[in-house]
Amino acid sequence: MLERLIVLVYHRRLVSLDAPAWNIDAMVTIAAAGDVHASEASRTRLEQSFAALEERVDLVLLAGDLTTIGEPEQAQMLADACADLRVPVCAVLGNHDLHCGRGDEVAAVLRDAGVHMLDRSSTTLELDGGEVGIVGTKGFVGGFTGSQLPDFGEPLLRRVYAETSAEVDAIRRGLQEVAHCPIRVVLLHYAPTSDTLHGEPEGIWTYLGCDRLAAPIAEYRPDVVLHGHAHAGSFEGAIGTTPVYNVAVHVTGRDFYVFELEGHEVEVEARA
Repeated sequence: MLERLIVLVYHRRLVSLDAPAWNIDAMVTIAAAGDVHASEASRTRLEQSFAALEERVDLVLLAGDLTTIGEPEQAQMLADACADLRVPVCAVLGNHDLHCGRGDEVAAVLRDAGVHMLDRSSTTLELDGGEVGIVGTKGFVGGFTGSQLPDFGEPLLRRVYAETSAEVDAIRRGLQEVAHCPIRVVLLHYAPTSDTLHGEPEGIWTYLGCDRLAAPIAEYRPDVVLHGHAHAGSFEGAIGTTPVYNVAVHVTGRDFYVFELEGHEVEVEARA
């Protein structure tokens, strides 16, 4: 039953070619998911899918929309699934987690369960496979080339632009903070590239992310970027040489997509 519930896809790929030589020996296995939308109805599935990760991965990353409408009680469903997991879990909030205006409470519930909640921040984890630096923030809206919100006009629209600017600055600052790490991951909710939005109506792309988020990624070239939010989007894209993956469960079709990151091999293996 458990094997039917969760399908793990191992995606091993090259880390940055021009990274320092000490990147070569580092390898970690990361399980990632976005848009799990926890609720009482999903409690059993969450508990089983998280339990199935035990001893299979080094790290779990959750790319926002952790709850259905941002109620702390829904966060507790996810917290219960994470509490007994012996590997670290890092997460960012998504727009659903802020819907009820209780995002701080949602984050607190998960933090009490041991989840590393990242909000315009970074963390460094010492794992068996090596040291991993994770930069995490929600991201925000703004659009992409040809259809972007400008920093002009009504104060309310300029506040939206400023909010995205703060997210961009947080990504840049975080990547500076983890620059020493052999493997560096950026964890977002909103998309930093339109590559992973194909399948969504172009008319709503402005509300699904912003390519301004890509600027510090292109500059500092982390090893991988993970996001969610675009339920009908595409799985894989890139910002320069940095791969970007939309790990929303609606896109991957599984509870987690599991990445093996190491320095000298590219391989994809599907396991039930």
